[in-house]
Amino acid sequence: MATYTPMIKQYLQVKADYQDAFLFFRLGDFYEMFFDDALKASQELEITLTSREGGGEERIPMCGVPYHSAPNYIEQLINKGYKVAICEQTEDPKTAKGVVKREVVQLITPGTVMEGRGLLEKENNFIATVSVFPGDTYGFACSDLSTGESRATIVNGSVEELINELSISGAKEVVIESSLSPEVQKKLKERSILALSIEDNTDLNESFSELFADLENEQLKNTASRLFNYLYRTQKRSLDHLQKVSVYKVQQYMKIDYFSKRNLELTETIRSTAKKGTLLWLLDETMTAMGGRMLKQWINRPLIDKAEIGRRQELVQLFVGQFFERQELREKLREVYDLERLAGRVAFGNLNPRDLMQLKRSLLQVPSLKHILESLSHEEAALMADRLDPCEEAADLLEQAIVDNPPLSVKEGNIIRDGYNHQLDQYRDASRNGKTWIAMLERDEREKTGIRSLKVGYNRVFGYYIEVTKANLHLLQEGQYERKQTLSNAERFITPELKEKEDLILAAEEKSVELEYQLFTGIRETIKEYIPRLQGLARALSELDVLLGFAELSEQRQYVKPVFSAERKVVLKDGRHPVVEKVMNAQEYVPNDCYMDNEREVLLITGPNMSGKSTYMRQVALTAIMAQIGCFVPATEAVMPIFDQVFTRIGAADDLVSGQSTFMVEMLEAKNAITNATKDSLILFDEIGRGTSTYDGMALAQAMIEYIHDKISAKTLFSTHYHEMTSLENELQKLKNVHVSAVEQNGKVVFLHKIREGAADKSYGIHVAQLAELPADLIERAAEILHILEQTDTPVPLGSESQKSLDSVRETLQNEQDKQSMLQAAETAAASQLSFFDEEPEQKKASGASKKEKQVLDQLNGLEILDMTPLQAMNMLYDLQKKLRK
Repeated sequence: MATYTPMIKQYLQVKADYQDAFLFFRLGDFYEMFFDDALKASQELEITLTSREGGGEERIPMCGVPYHSAPNYIEQLINKGYKVAICEQTEDPKTAKGVVKREVVQLITPGTVMEGRGLLEKENNFIATVSVFPGDTYGFACSDLSTGESRATIVNGSVEELINELSISGAKEVVIESSLSPEVQKKLKERSILALSIEDNTDLNESFSELFADLENEQLKNTASRLFNYLYRTQKRSLDHLQKVSVYKVQQYMKIDYFSKRNLELTETIRSTAKKGTLLWLLDETMTAMGGRMLKQWINRPLIDKAEIGRRQELVQLFVGQFFERQELREKLREVYDLERLAGRVAFGNLNPRDLMQLKRSLLQVPSLKHILESLSHEEAALMADRLDPCEEAADLLEQAIVDNPPLSVKEGNIIRDGYNHQLDQYRDASRNGKTWIAMLERDEREKTGIRSLKVGYNRVFGYYIEVTKANLHLLQEGQYERKQTLSNAERFITPELKEKEDLILAAEEKSVELEYQLFTGIRETIKEYIPRLQGLARALSELDVLLGFAELSEQRQYVKPVFSAERKVVLKDGRHPVVEKVMNAQEYVPNDCYMDNEREVLLITGPNMSGKSTYMRQVALTAIMAQIGCFVPATEAVMPIFDQVFTRIGAADDLVSGQSTFMVEMLEAKNAITNATKDSLILFDEIGRGTSTYDGMALAQAMIEYIHDKISAKTLFSTHYHEMTSLENELQKLKNVHVSAVEQNGKVVFLHKIREGAADKSYGIHVAQLAELPADLIERAAEILHILEQTDTPVPLGSESQKSLDSVRETLQNEQDKQSMLQAAETAAASQLSFFDEEPEQKKASGASKKEKQVLDQLNGLEILDMTPLQAMNMLYDLQKKLRK
């Protein structure tokens, strides 16, 4: 480094502490990057790569961005998962000796963004941390630097439980200890984490002691300290807006794992990860950004506390019945800005005058909101009104101090009202009167000289001047003005009196701008004292906003208040899928009933493809979630238990990042449900077993149903195309068959989308293929094959001469003796496969079995099927089959 110039040496010294970040190095009006940063940034930002002499033998790669447009470039890098260290000049170049001192003043990361287009209004931007402790115990904490929200919990169980908690937070950055195992780091990255950051310091910083007041657990303190130490080290500024860490227990809320959230499309769709088409999209009738964020948190964590659910329901019911008051409240909320993020900007020091105006307008709505709530004469509404703190002193200060339409900049003046500060008023008077004097001077000089084109002007270089065109110079008296500047067609002059006024005006303007900035920062510091009250007000307004939105939606869509059953009953009359119903708009949505109780724990759903089985299952789950966040539900009558967990296995999806096939994902999701569900859970299994052979899939599906029925007793909706499984209704006491009805008219299927009792008679798969407009000859061939399969239960020969093979099969079928022998062979084959579930076939008992077959049968008879996991059952079936085939 000895060969480099002093400036490059300084750059390398700073860069050494920020190896994992782009270093934006301030040089004049540009942020410059050098070496590898320059090479990578030029590609990522698509900016010109240049080079410069640096004192070494080779030129140094270099690129830069203008200071005023840097936020756009920083945002691009952050959205790609990079970090940016901002290095500023920290001393005046005029007084500096040698190289101007520079220091990193802030590290911007995906989890610490405070402003910009990437910071969505109705989305939190959490940064999280995880800790690993002995005994399968994990610490989890997260904080949103833009709002000050912080929370922490202890997670017991597998690392997957920890990953699930992390996915619910939506954190874009995770702070870890350097010794965290590579396996856990890999799993974190698989969950779309943009950045992993290192922080090994878990010592409790005294400045955070008040924030940790509720953290009695040492493991929680250790975890939260890592996160806060990282924030303190990287942000290098006041974090006064950080709220007390809220401790919660995972068991306090309905548990919805990552897979189920995705399958149910609660906050983003499976295909496009967009908001439109989700439950959040449907329910979001909020008027404020704060309310939108709270709604998403409620959807991610439905309640299991019946009393708290009841409190929300009571307020929703009140607002449903008060149309005019509800509309007035919502209109007032429309004028409320994002108080949480405004408070964060106050503490962070990046507040501008327009932010203060937004804060004032928001606070001025609070008295009216309180008055309307109090006028409802309802206990819960009165309690909510009490939580609305208008912060009168702060509102009065802003009303007196800030003009109605302030500029965006804090250093150009015109922020403070007249009358707020006496000294400022004096400066303004001097400036305004001086400008009036200038205007009078121009008028008087025109009269004196008779030059109508004479004007008094100003520019920053020469100050004020009297300008006379060259054609009129002969009208001036000798020595009347002092010459100041010559132009091509005019002369500019000055007078002692004009110079005196210039000094007065310019001094007054300069001092006025400086004083305004001082007054603005003083107001900002005063508002900082109100941050805790503003955050409490924000929470109360957010809750009011969400509940008013629930009431608005419930009235518009004729939702009903759900009743919670201690007897674990599910009674849904005319239930609808809330999102599908909205998407269909004017089209008629076919409602369906759902009834389950202690004698009806499992519903086995059969019916055609596209008939609505998955929709029916999802609507039950979404109804349960809506009920447990306090919203009314899409039905004419709703009785629900309070579910502790919801598990789903819906749709086909692989996980290429983790190297897992569609069938493996299916089995993992099924395993998650079966091993964690309780009798108070809701399980949705859609077409389990499709990813493997028919008999394997059927074996697994039946074993799962039996396991859930006998050992878990969770409310379960299980859809299938394996019609053979409908016979389970005779075997399992608490399982009932239902089906989605369809009729066949003129060779075409008509879906009725109506749930009926009993099993479906057929799947109509070929009819669905016909609706998809597959080639007509293909459809005809499939229909012929299906007819033969239904007659023989054996495969139809395939190949290039398929029609010849088909004719051959038809000819064979005409021979009754051959037909009977084919049927017997098919039955024998089926019996050898399905004996995993059934008693030994009668025809097998009647005929003599070989020694090998008897050994297999004896082994089958000795199995305790109900004590086996689905995977064990599948492996055993495979081993027995191998023995028979040897």
